[in-house]
Amino acid sequence: MAVRPPEAAERPAPARALEPTDRFVDRHIGPSDSEVREMLETIGLHSLDALVEATLPASIRLRRPLDLPAARGEHELIDELRAMARKNQVFRSFIGMGYHDCVTPPVIQRNVLENPGWYTAYTPYQAEIAQGRLEALINFQTMVADLTGLPLANASLLDEATAGAEAMAMCHALDRGQRRVFFASEGCHPQTTAVVKTRAASLGLEVRVGRAEEADLAAEGAFGVLLQYPTTDGRVRDYAELAARAHAAQALVVVATDLLALTLLRPPGEFGADIAVGSSQRFGVPLGFGGPHAAFLSTRDEYKRQIPGRLIGVSRDAEGRPAYRMALQTREQHIRREKATSNICTAQVLLAVMAAMYAVYHGPEGLKRIARRVHALSSALAAALRALGLDPGREPFFDTLRVRLPAGRAAAVLESARQRRFNLRDFGDDSVGIALDETTTEQEVQGLLEAFGARGGAPLDLGTAGAALPAPFARTSAYLAHPVFNTHHSEHEMLRYMRMLESRDLSLTTSMIPLGSCTMKLNATSEMVPLSWPEFGELHPFAPADQTKGYAELFAQLEAWLAEITGFAAVSLQPNAGSQGEYAGLLAIRAFHESRGEPHRRVCLIPVSAHGTNPASAATAGFKVVAVACDAQGNIDLADLQAKAEAHRSDLGALMVTYPSTHGVFEESIREVCAAVHQHGGQVYMDGANMNAQVGLTRPADVGADVCHLNLHKTFCIPHGGGGPGMGPIGVAAHLAPFLPGHPVVRLPGRETIGAVSAAPWGSASILTISWVYIALMGPDGLKKATEVAILNANYMARRLEGHFEVLYTGREGRVAHEFIVDARPFQKSAGIEVDDIAKRLMDYGFHAPTMSFPVAGTLMIEPTESEPKAELDRFCDAMIAIREEIRAVEEGRVSREDNVLKRAPHTLRAVTADDWGRPYTRQQAAFPAPWVGQRKFWPAAARIDNPYGDRNLMCTCPPVSAFE
Repeated sequence: MAVRPPEAAERPAPARALEPTDRFVDRHIGPSDSEVREMLETIGLHSLDALVEATLPASIRLRRPLDLPAARGEHELIDELRAMARKNQVFRSFIGMGYHDCVTPPVIQRNVLENPGWYTAYTPYQAEIAQGRLEALINFQTMVADLTGLPLANASLLDEATAGAEAMAMCHALDRGQRRVFFASEGCHPQTTAVVKTRAASLGLEVRVGRAEEADLAAEGAFGVLLQYPTTDGRVRDYAELAARAHAAQALVVVATDLLALTLLRPPGEFGADIAVGSSQRFGVPLGFGGPHAAFLSTRDEYKRQIPGRLIGVSRDAEGRPAYRMALQTREQHIRREKATSNICTAQVLLAVMAAMYAVYHGPEGLKRIARRVHALSSALAAALRALGLDPGREPFFDTLRVRLPAGRAAAVLESARQRRFNLRDFGDDSVGIALDETTTEQEVQGLLEAFGARGGAPLDLGTAGAALPAPFARTSAYLAHPVFNTHHSEHEMLRYMRMLESRDLSLTTSMIPLGSCTMKLNATSEMVPLSWPEFGELHPFAPADQTKGYAELFAQLEAWLAEITGFAAVSLQPNAGSQGEYAGLLAIRAFHESRGEPHRRVCLIPVSAHGTNPASAATAGFKVVAVACDAQGNIDLADLQAKAEAHRSDLGALMVTYPSTHGVFEESIREVCAAVHQHGGQVYMDGANMNAQVGLTRPADVGADVCHLNLHKTFCIPHGGGGPGMGPIGVAAHLAPFLPGHPVVRLPGRETIGAVSAAPWGSASILTISWVYIALMGPDGLKKATEVAILNANYMARRLEGHFEVLYTGREGRVAHEFIVDARPFQKSAGIEVDDIAKRLMDYGFHAPTMSFPVAGTLMIEPTESEPKAELDRFCDAMIAIREEIRAVEEGRVSREDNVLKRAPHTLRAVTADDWGRPYTRQQAAFPAPWVGQRKFWPAAARIDNPYGDRNLMCTCPPVSAFE
């Protein structure tokens, strides 16, 4: 009898044998099948299905697979996406309007944009292990402050239009709400004016648009004025007299400006601006069909407590050395909640880092050379156009011309330019705009002239092209004098500087980042690769539709997939952050009520456990917040909700709810919660922060929600980038679809009611490729398994930590969702140990702390995600258990309550190797408390930072080198 080969028993079925060998789901999900079985055994269950049955309410379970395309292999999918990308045509866009092509220095592209050490880090809340990003952001703030001539800049905003809206809200807050009119110059970019108008309408303000120089701001009753410098059609105006008149009328002056132009132009701070806003995109950040880009806002020092967004400052650490951290956090929306004047809770850190590095690499003289070259080519173009008998304008300009043509000739010029693969701006009045940029060549200028009728071959007259701008427009003040902008100009120096900063940051390249509510999962290389393709990166957001068919196809597919995942009828991809998604969704609800003749429905019910963005977004959208209590188990108090819905039945607008709850539990009463709101005429807004526990198992629309935003930088794999970029699309039920965001430049049919919420029609379009790749690679089965394993990992960790820490909230059968909260409050009484001490001590074990003191003060919220393997989960649990034993040593009096390894954490290399140790524990215990630490030690770059000292001695620009000596 023949002997059967051993391997024959394991030979796969023919269908399985032909599956792709590069199945992404196997690489994305951390635990292997055998590890999944081990973890299930630990928590006392036999299958993932049993875990889901024990965790989710049966009434909300999705009982069919998601209707999505089957998963493809990584190589196959990248080829498919390349074919889609080739449907985009990369013309040279001279459209301007705040978007310009530029050169991303390869050393920055490879070592920042394409480097997971930079793009997988989290928001720098734990400053001791984020010193690299924080220094880069201080560089960004210094760059913006120097170039705008205003002393205080934030760490970036979402886009220029949003920054303009934030500036308007800031002016209104400084006016203490006394006046209701904001004046916007007709010279502003149309998308900026549109976003400002949207924000104004939600706040009950009026935006008047006109010629700013002729406006009587006192008679208008304006609390502020927005100017563009240079204007959207390129003119450089002298606003000094206008600024003086505005101040005499007690109005504040906001100037939207261009950083490259400011290397040659008089800065806004020198002619009376109170606030400057703009985009840093042309400092080395690709166009990306609209983003992501880092906007900026700078202002006067006296307004530091009203500045929106994040602010990085300099403090000192426990060793007395300068250290960076996030400053004045009491200003921020997550603390001020409904009293906040902004709902911005993030920044565009990765892009701000790129822009700052661009300035570091080129330095002040390099930037000036780039600006002079752009201005020289623009001047030569203007002279040549005049020689052709055309009118490019007589006012000073930097890089943009508006050419007025004989009646009926504009169409022929635009078509002639198009034949040469050039996009120009059509003003619609027989005038054409041309905006040159860093990448423009003499040959392209010749081609542009030929489009206007010039004969080819005639050389450009560069004789007067380099002439300086006349007074009072020319800049005379110095900028970027700090050594950081005058040192790293060779590639070797630049490479080493960026690598030094990268080494000071803990990212996902180091270890898991178990932040509850933040979902720090794998950002796979295959998802990131398309970002650097020119077909996605080099398109202007206002390029003609026939050049952007690849993007259109991708958007249509992604919208359909997200609609299926959420159960909604329509999706808008425009909101470029979760906070903007909340805002847009609430505006849709508000517009729906208004369309039904019920504009008074402005009460928004929000549980006390909600994210800080929720009440801030509700206030920003013009709602009145009414808090809803939670019960002892952390669930929404259904009786309190029903009572308040009844009490406000005539003016109830919405409920904002997070599901699973912010406490990490699938609330059994969610359908009753939604029904109570609908019964009294309200709409249900679901915060999609915890969507990673829903995909494939349940859907917001099926639960009862009317609208939900999706944090693509959480559930759908766009990396956090050190605190941005992000995307916050919204899905809506059919009755809300007509109220999705529109756009003034690129018309979005049927979406005109609430206006625009972002500068570009599809927000930060280029990073949507990441989520498209993720969903396509995972397929319906992979997405469902990812959710199941995320829930498994959380329950496994909760079980391992039982007996050491109290898990604060659990659902039915003692299970948690994809995250859970452990209580550290008892240790303050028993050992004098605060939650901060545990967070800082985790750094010595090589980990970032979980979310601290949210949603419950003195607790840690842990979310492992599906991407972490069992070994990493165990390492983190072992670290937490070891820290519990260190606390026990204090409780039992074996070590001092005042001087112990937790109170002195984290421990830097400098401290551990110092000649003088003088601590009541060993260096080994301080720096190498667990076996794995010795194999891959991550050293905190700073000792524990003194936050109050930094707020009392606020410094938000680059400190002098002597401070570090």
